[in-house]
Parts: sequence; structure tokens; C-alpha cells
Amino acid sequence: MRNNKLLTGIVAGIAAGSLLGGLYPEAGLAVHFIGDLFIRFLMMIVMPLIIAAMISGICRFGDVRKLGPLGFRTILYYLSTTALSVLTGILLVLAIHPGQLASETEQIEARGGTVMQDAAYTITGNTVIIEGFSLSESHTSSYSVILLDRNVTGKITASGNNRVEVSSWVQNKKHLAALDGKGKGVIIDKLPAERFLQEERSITDILQEVLTGLIPFNLFKAMAENDILPVITFSLLLGAVLSTLGEQGRPVIDFFNGLNEAIMKIIHLAMYAAPVGIGALIAGRLGEAGGFTGFLPELLRLGKYAFTVIAGLLIHSMVILPLILKFFGKTGIGRFAYNTSPALLTAFSTASSSATLPLTVECAEEKNGVSPRTAGFVLPLGATINMDGTALYEAVAVIFIAQINGITLGTPELAIIFLTATLAAIGAAGIPEAGLVTMVLVLKAVDLPIEGISLILAIDWFLDRCRTTVNVWGDSVGAKIIDRYVQAASHR
Repeated sequence: MRNNKLLTGIVAGIAAGSLLGGLYPEAGLAVHFIGDLFIRFLMMIVMPLIIAAMISGICRFGDVRKLGPLGFRTILYYLSTTALSVLTGILLVLAIHPGQLASETEQIEARGGTVMQDAAYTITGNTVIIEGFSLSESHTSSYSVILLDRNVTGKITASGNNRVEVSSWVQNKKHLAALDGKGKGVIIDKLPAERFLQEERSITDILQEVLTGLIPFNLFKAMAENDILPVITFSLLLGAVLSTLGEQGRPVIDFFNGLNEAIMKIIHLAMYAAPVGIGALIAGRLGEAGGFTGFLPELLRLGKYAFTVIAGLLIHSMVILPLILKFFGKTGIGRFAYNTSPALLTAFSTASSSATLPLTVECAEEKNGVSPRTAGFVLPLGATINMDGTALYEAVAVIFIAQINGITLGTPELAIIFLTATLAAIGAAGIPEAGLVTMVLVLKAVDLPIEGISLILAIDWFLDRCRTTVNVWGDSVGAKIIDRYVQAASHR
């Protein structure tokens, strides 16, 4: 009954928040602080929950050596489902081609450029004066100017008012001397793969970064910065050692068991405020987007891209993961999904798998019958390294950026995207917009312009909520599947 009331309340909160922020943006912005308070409350208990849940979960095994099969199955499941999600995204984006628009003009404008067929210009040497046009100085390092009637291109090095300066002119891949004269027809366009914001990083570099992140210089600093991976490492180590101390370690184990129970009680209290907090979050985000009138045009402009991402997420979450749950977990999808829905709706509203973790644990243990020891190990780990939705989104977004810039990716580049999107998702933090940070790694791996991220920012906040929901759904399915094998092993 409690689950029914909570689910009804969350749905009502999302509906009310959507209407308030969509129809009255200023009112949505005014109540957004309530949603911030809700997220702050959830984030406040994430770290103690991870430490207490993982330590008590490991110690319930009694013998640390029994953790081996559990750890191996967990990592295998997470890597397999993440790889499947990336593959799904790549196949969809190659089939739909969301970055290939109807005309070259639309494609140029979509990537931030401007087409001025009738604009008159005067050129002297490497300086072009364009009537009625001004280019922002901050854009000069990533744009080029194309003179249509001369079929020449120049990389912009400086600009101001209606004047742009270029470093050199290129025609048919040949450098030209300085030009003079007047003409008509100008395109201001981005230069694909011309300028990057960060250093080159290989797959080996990414792996080294993930492994180095396992061990912090200062554990308390990592906790303060919500850096979950090193906290998990410490919790695993402490729990493993405590399980080998016998009676000497019993008082410490009892402390963490009690702490875990207390935190679960706090989670129960937090859920009373969930409908209000979630509604305020949705209202505030729509308010920032300018309500329905501000958000819907951007959604339509990037409609094919958004459709590709959402279609991939739906296929992975409603076809692939349910089949895995049915085949390996021997569990019916309907009741399991219903029992998990409070966590999924919270994930959609907060866009944070870390903030949703308390409710994910509660739904797994109390509604879906996952043992506390499995949930305490699998779910905190999954909130950090199992990012099915994020990995799929990154693969789609990177290939979309290549398509919108007219760059053709071959089989080697697609293979690199597959590997780096899978690995980068492991290092993505369970916080809003974390996928944008790790996407830089994937873009760099195939020499695509990082500036292309700006193309998808307008609707990324919405897609972020969708992919976070899939992340949490994948964690929950994994906990049920792994718990089944753990229970079967314990009864042998």
C-alpha cells in the first residue's frame, strides 16, 4: 500500500511540476529551490549509505572469499549490458542518420553557422568586411568564412563588428595569396576537427585514469566531493578485513549494520517529501527552458537526434534488459518494474543515479526481494560504473556530431567509439550532466570537434533524465539477477 501511495504521489508531483514550469516559467523558477533542497537531502545520505551498505553487505557473507564469485558476476553483468547498450546506440544512429539534414544550409545552421546568400562583402588581403553581420570574438578560433562566388575558404583568426580576419585562403585544397575585390554570398561555418580544448587521450590513458581514481589521496576529500569510486574501494577493503577478524571485528560490524538500518529509516522519511521535491525540480527545469514555448522548439529542431537517443534507450530498457531479467533472473517483468517505479521516477526527476541510490536500495530490498547483502554491494557499485543509458547516449551523440559536421566515420572509428563509450561510462559520476564530461573523451578518441557538444545542450537536460532512468533500471535488474545466483550458491 505504501508503494502505491508513493508512486501516485510522485506521478502527481511530476504532472503538477510540468504544468507549473511549462505554463508559468517564472513560478517554476520560484519553486526550484525546493527541488534543490530535496536533492541536497538525498546527496547528504549517499556517502554514509554507500559505506554502511557495502560494509554490512560484505560482512554478511561471513567469509571474504565468497565475495569473489559475486564481484566477478557483478562486473561481468555491468560490462556486458553497457556494451550491448553502446552497440544498440551505434546501430540506431547509423540507420536513422539524425545528423544528415534536408539541405546543406540546414546542416550548417544546425552546427552553429550562418548562410548569407545575398550578403555583400569587400575583401582586402586577408580581411573581409561583411555588410550587416558581426561575429562574436569568442567564436573566432572555431569558425571559418567561405566566399561562395569565389569558392574559397579561410580560417577566422580575429573578428569585430562586420570585419573578420583570416590566417590564409584555401581553394580546392591549395593555399592562395592575399585576395582583393568585392563579391556576394558568404557562409560562416565551423571548422570540423580543427581545434580541441583538451589534450589527446588514448584508450590506455582512459583506463589509467579510471584505475587511478580508485585510490584517493584523501578519503574525506573524496567524500566531500561526492567522488564515489574511491569510497567504494575503501568500503570494500574495510568490509573484507572486518570479515576476517572474527569476534574482534564484531563490534565494528554491528555498528555498520545499525548505521545501515538507521539510514534506511531516514530514507523512509525522505520519501514523504519526494512528490513535492520532484515536482519542484521539474517545474524549475522547465522554467529555465522558458516553459513549453521555449523547450518544444528546441526539441523539434533536434527531433531526429532526440528520437534516436530515446528509441535506443527504450529498446535497451524495454527489450534487452527485460529479456536478460527473464532468462537469467527468472523474474516476471511486470511486477518487478512496478516495484521499481518509485526509484525510476525519482531518477527521471533528479537526473542523478547517486541521489536516487537510497530509494533504489529500498525498492530492491523491500519490494523485489533482493537480499540486503547483495543490494548493499551491487547497487552502490552500479550507481558508479553501470551507466547503460549514458554509454548509449554518448555513442549516439558523438556519431550525430560527426554527421552534422559532414565527417564520415569508418569501421575503425566506430570500433574506437564502441570501446571508449563503454569505458568512459564507467568513469561517469552519478550526477546530472556527467555524460557531457565523459563525452569529451569519446570525441577526442576519434578526432571530432569538442565544440560540437554545444549543438545538443538545448535538450540535453531532458535526455539526461531519460538516460539516468535507464542507468537505475539496469542497476536494479542486475541486483535481482546477481542475487538469484548468490541465493542458489548458498543453498548448495
